[in-house]
Amino acid sequence: MTADARFMRRALELAEGGRGLTSPNPMVGAVVVDARGEIVGEGFHRRAGAPHAEIEALAAAGPRARSATLYVTLEPCVHHGRTAPCAPAIVAAGVARVVAAVGDPNPLVAGRGFAELRRAGVEVLEDVLGEEAGRQNRTFLTAMRERRPHVTLKAAMTLDGKIADAGGASRWITGAAARRHAHRLRSESDAIVVGVGTVLRDDPELTVRLDAPWPREPWRVVLDTGARTPAGAKLVGAGRPERALIAVGDAPAGRVAALRATGATVLGCPTRDGRVDLGALLAELFAREVRAVLVEGGAEVHAAFLDAGLVDRVAVYVAPLVVGGRGAPSPVGGAGRELKSALRLGGFSVTRLDADVLLEADVAREGSA
Repeated sequence: MTADARFMRRALELAEGGRGLTSPNPMVGAVVVDARGEIVGEGFHRRAGAPHAEIEALAAAGPRARSATLYVTLEPCVHHGRTAPCAPAIVAAGVARVVAAVGDPNPLVAGRGFAELRRAGVEVLEDVLGEEAGRQNRTFLTAMRERRPHVTLKAAMTLDGKIADAGGASRWITGAAARRHAHRLRSESDAIVVGVGTVLRDDPELTVRLDAPWPREPWRVVLDTGARTPAGAKLVGAGRPERALIAVGDAPAGRVAALRATGATVLGCPTRDGRVDLGALLAELFAREVRAVLVEGGAEVHAAFLDAGLVDRVAVYVAPLVVGGRGAPSPVGGAGRELKSALRLGGFSVTRLDADVLLEADVAREGSA
C-alpha cells in the first residue's frame, strides 16, 4: 500500500465517525501529514453546521500545516453554506499538496474546489481510494448526481421468500440482532417510506430505536393517495407531528383536514396511474434536504419504486424459516417481470446477524459494469 493510500484510508476511517449524523452533508474525513510523513492533524465532519473535516484537521495541525499534505475524502468546497468554504482556508494554511478520494458532484462544487486549489499553486491528486470513498458516501453522491434522494429498498423475509405468512402475520420474521441492525439503517436515513396498507395493517411508528437517544428524526412518510391514514396512527404521534408526512393525491377534503389537524404534514402530490407519483414525491423530499430514503414496504410499494427505476440499493434480511403458502406475500408485488428483463444487482455484501443474514446490493444501471 502506498503512503497516499495509507493516509487516505485513515481519512476514510475518520469519516465514519459522522455516519448517520451529517445529512444533508456528506461524511468527510481529513488528515494533515507533514514533510516527514507524520500525521499532525486529523478531523471529520460531525454534523451539518459543524466545522468541515478539513477545517478540523487544519486547526489541529496549526502552523505545522504549512508545506504539508492534506488528505481528504471529498473535494473541498468553495461555496458558503452553513459554514465558510474550505478551499480558501486550505490555501491560507499554506498546504502544499491536497490528495482527494472523489470529486463532489454538487453543482455548487463540481470541480471548482480542485480548480481553486490549483490556481493557488497547490498540487492536487485525485481518485485515491475513490471506489471506497464512493461506497462510503453513496447516498450523498447519488443525491447530488440525480437531484433526488438515494433510495434503499429494505425487507425482511423467510428463506422461501415470504414477508408474512398466509394469514398476514409478520412479527417477528427476523431475530433481535437483525431488528437492531434495521434501526441502524433507519438512523442513516432522512426519510422512511411505507404505503398506507402497511399503516392500516401494522400501525408502525417508523422511529429509530437504538440503545441511546438518536439525535436525528427521519421523516415518517406514508404513500396515501386517498388520505386513509387514521388521525390516531402511531407514526403521527411517535415524534414531532410535523415529521409525519402523508403524501396524498386528490383525496377527500374531510380526510385531509383531519390529518392536518393532528399537526402532520399533508403533501398534495400529482398522481400517476391512480397513485402518488413517486418521482414527484422524491423531488419534494429532496427540496426538504432529504438525501437518503429507506422504503420499508409493502410489496406493492416496493414494486412501484422498482418499476419506476427509483431504487438504488436493496437490503434484505433473510431468516432461516420456511412458511410456504400460495397466498403468503413476497417482498415485491406488482405484475412482475420476465426473467430476461429481471432487475440485476451487483456489489453484493453479506452480513451475519446471529441466525439471520443481511444481503445488500446496488441496483445495476444500464451501461454499468
